[in-house]
Amino acid sequence: MEPGSGDLSMRQQCRLLSIPRSGVYYRPRKNPDRAANDSALRDRIWQIFTKSPVYGYRRISEELGRQGYETPPKRVRNLMREMGLRAIYPKRRLSIGNASHKKYPYLLEGVAITRPDQVWSSDITYIRLPKGFCYLTAVMDGYSRRVISWELSMMLDADFCVSALDRALETGRPEIFNSDQGCQYTSEAFTRRLLEAGVAISMTGKGRVFDNIRIERLWRTVKYEEVLLKEYGSLAEAREELDRFFRWYNEERLHQSLGYQTPDEVYYGRVLAPAG
Repeated sequence: MEPGSGDLSMRQQCRLLSIPRSGVYYRPRKNPDRAANDSALRDRIWQIFTKSPVYGYRRISEELGRQGYETPPKRVRNLMREMGLRAIYPKRRLSIGNASHKKYPYLLEGVAITRPDQVWSSDITYIRLPKGFCYLTAVMDGYSRRVISWELSMMLDADFCVSALDRALETGRPEIFNSDQGCQYTSEAFTRRLLEAGVAISMTGKGRVFDNIRIERLWRTVKYEEVLLKEYGSLAEAREELDRFFRWYNEERLHQSLGYQTPDEVYYGRVLAPAG
């Protein structure tokens, strides 16, 4: 019932509900100075976050203080929530283990990766959408950093990882495939594909995030150079933009660690002649 509607007067409705009439009529006053200040803070928070997306609201509050903005962490947290910003931490719960699945040993201890298709790696990260998240998986060649295949899904199950693996195996096969021990990678469907292809399975242990460091660096590149610069409106839009990005990443992006060559050039052995 709307205040003042029906047969009861406003006074009677308020008395029955045990609320003061002043509360019904109250309208918060807009503070133009506060609104302008919040707008400036949002701009500054966005600048800090795009430069350092691993910063949470506490570190952003500290950085604001260094820049002359004395802003309580709680206010920064509220503004970041309104802006839909969330620090990018090394993910810990995207690949959850399943005790009933077989785990495979880590095979890369002391192994030098010296050629394409020697080692492939895979991992999962998340991407924010207007209504929730989608999940991105990729299969990457450890030597050239080339993204062999990738897939997006609204569900964090094994199916989209298997789909990415199937498409990767259509182009070739590695000697070793490395992943974490998440249930997507220990699933029977995923490991069966690798065993049938004659690929040795390697899995990192708990707490050993640096065993899969190359693909962790890939996620950093994807977030910094693509995701944080865009606002995907849907899963379809995210898929279209990521397709464009990964084509550019493989074919055109120069990597300092690859001697300023692209992943495709290194993977296919096309070495550019020195300029001049």
